Amino acid sequence: MISKRYSQVISVLIIVAAVYYSFYSLMPSKKHYSTAQTGFSTQKALVHLKEITKKPHFTGSEEHTVVRNYLVNEFEKLGLTVEVQEQVAVNKKWRAAANTKNILARIKGSGNGKALLLLSHYDSNPHSSLGASDAGSGVVIILEGIRAYLAGNNIPKNDIIICISDAEELGLLGANAFVNEHPWSKDVGLVLNFEARGSGGPSYMLVETNGGNKQLIEAFQLANTPYPVANSLMYSVYKMLPNDTDLTVFREDGNIDGFNFAFIGDHFDYHTAQDTVERMDINTFEHQASYLIAMLNYFSNTDLSNLKAEEDFVYFNFPYFGMVFYPFSWVLPMALICALLFFVLLIVGFSNKKLTLVGVLKGFIPFILSLLISSLFAIYGWKVLLKMHPNYTDILHGFTYNGYYYIAAFVALTLAICFWFYKGFFKKRTAQDLVIAPLFIWILINVGIALYLPGAAFFIIPVIILLFILSILLFSKPENKVVLFSIAVIPILIIFSPLVKLFPVGLGLKMLIISTIFTVLLVGLLIPVFKHYRNEQRIPFLFLLTGGMVLISATINSGFSEERKQPNSILYVLDTSINKAYWASYNAATDSFTKQFLGENPTKGSYDVHTTASKYKTTIKLHKQTEIVPLERPTITIVSDTIINSNRSICLSIYSNRNANKIELLTASPIEFKEFKVNAIRLKKEATKNNVLSIKSGSILSYYRTDAGEIIDLEFVVEANQQLDIDILESKYDLFTNPLFKIQPRSKTMLAMPFVLNDATVIKTNIKI
Repeated sequence: MISKRYSQVISVLIIVAAVYYSFYSLMPSKKHYSTAQTGFSTQKALVHLKEITKKPHFTGSEEHTVVRNYLVNEFEKLGLTVEVQEQVAVNKKWRAAANTKNILARIKGSGNGKALLLLSHYDSNPHSSLGASDAGSGVVIILEGIRAYLAGNNIPKNDIIICISDAEELGLLGANAFVNEHPWSKDVGLVLNFEARGSGGPSYMLVETNGGNKQLIEAFQLANTPYPVANSLMYSVYKMLPNDTDLTVFREDGNIDGFNFAFIGDHFDYHTAQDTVERMDINTFEHQASYLIAMLNYFSNTDLSNLKAEEDFVYFNFPYFGMVFYPFSWVLPMALICALLFFVLLIVGFSNKKLTLVGVLKGFIPFILSLLISSLFAIYGWKVLLKMHPNYTDILHGFTYNGYYYIAAFVALTLAICFWFYKGFFKKRTAQDLVIAPLFIWILINVGIALYLPGAAFFIIPVIILLFILSILLFSKPENKVVLFSIAVIPILIIFSPLVKLFPVGLGLKMLIISTIFTVLLVGLLIPVFKHYRNEQRIPFLFLLTGGMVLISATINSGFSEERKQPNSILYVLDTSINKAYWASYNAATDSFTKQFLGENPTKGSYDVHTTASKYKTTIKLHKQTEIVPLERPTITIVSDTIINSNRSICLSIYSNRNANKIELLTASPIEFKEFKVNAIRLKKEATKNNVLSIKSGSILSYYRTDAGEIIDLEFVVEANQQLDIDILESKYDLFTNPLFKIQPRSKTMLAMPFVLNDATVIKTNIKI
């Protein structure tokens, strides 16, 4: 018999090891791929990555052309015939448009089946991102993966199409051009898309399909990727979110299924000048590569015509097993069976007096209080931290440089809250009495999941394990089983521990409440273990001390440095309609850089109520009127304005005399468009309601210019009595290079704020038609 002291030590070691392994097992750890000629070489891939990320290369920039020419040359070195598809594309959802240039190549297979398409994009985010992770990593993984594949003299059964798309960052425009305009798109049976929303962490697999995922998940398992990381909860949540990738266009416009692979760790680097090769995690890079290697070998020789399915699977990854999956049809029966077993065990427990009504009811007190208090702590604690550190609001994606500290701190303090509420109950109540409350809540959660979110149905696993533990408590002698119970909960810790970290990293620290709720739910599952720990009075203080120390560390690391740069923004806006000029910023406060424009006391708010907000709804927060600089204004021509019956047709031509990067049209009043064309490309009717495109206010169109001399021709058809009052914003990313301005550059501890129009000169012109 193991003594209580030693059994507690063993239990703690088991739990710590399981939590550590749950993260460690997700991706390669310093296992660099082969440098052999026929093997994938990380070193060779990184040579390409360094070459294409020397400078920002957003669509339309000079460096964008340099990167395209480099990639075309490298694919041609592999013996491939490369085509550059040039096509104007319009995104029907965001009404963005550009003349795109996709890089395409095709490897002929021995059969006549559907083709496998490898997809990533080579443009970086406008205008300062170097794009190493997003999505240079995907581009060079495909490039090096194809080199290694061809070096092995492999002849695929299926054609392999390579699409390195353009203008993904502007609205999935390159993918739109390929799917809707290129004949090869009709041949595609499956897409593998490589993306990034950060610079580290495991790469997650997400399915894109219009039907069920059954065939795709079974095929993914057969591909035998060495480090699969995916679960159907992420799949279900992803389908409900507005987030899109290039692969979304293939699904929506081409009914083509595929897999997304993306990593989200170190989210603070996303779309910034810090998205560099040096900051990208090599293990993460190799995790992405491991997907390509396995899936290229498998899907290049597999029938891709039978991947459609009506049935959905619940799935999750588990070490050594790969993907564990089962059909949605099992979800509700499993939940009901577990609920039935729970009530049977309740009856048995009360009958043999192993359970007491008072003990069971009182067991709800610490669990519910832990859930309530920790949730309130997460919500208001983060709001307090934002008040203490207002600079955090300038990190628009919501995950701060010290974000991992905050996750650890909130988890530790949540554990302190849990043990504080439970410490008195551990002495007075039995483990079986205390475990009823969390088990009951988990069963309720699973019934709700079965009805509303079946993709999360693997949450039934903790219920099954806890029912097993409860059965032991009810049918065996009251002996010390802490080691047995610790072993039993290992699967729970391995599956669910990463979820504590996942949501605030990917969706911002406002999601710390999810981390705290998951923590309390996991503590509830471990009550039979913790009940047998000695010195339980000291445990809450231990976690309180740990959480406090981590919070102090987060505060110490809350500032900015050369490694953790401060984002800021500045615009020069010339409003020709009122003949005034302004400096404007999306920052809430000035700093040493923006003060040279805004001074010490800028005006709060925007220079105009009629401006566009960022991806994260960030509006201009500071402005100051300034002198007018003689910027060359665009030529805007009303080519025609005719009324036929009830339709008014307007043709508008816009030419940028200063070769601007972006032309945006905005309206402050509602407009209903019956027809909408951009350079003869029609906005698809399915994007409209009642056969009209209704815009209440805001952006009508964002056109990104990619060629000097490019003219934008617009054709609108509206009701005959429709009056148009449109602002045209012409933006050029030339604030630092324009000789009309003398600007002190940012310090080494600053960077251009992403997701907003920045470092640009803007000319606003109003037209009334």
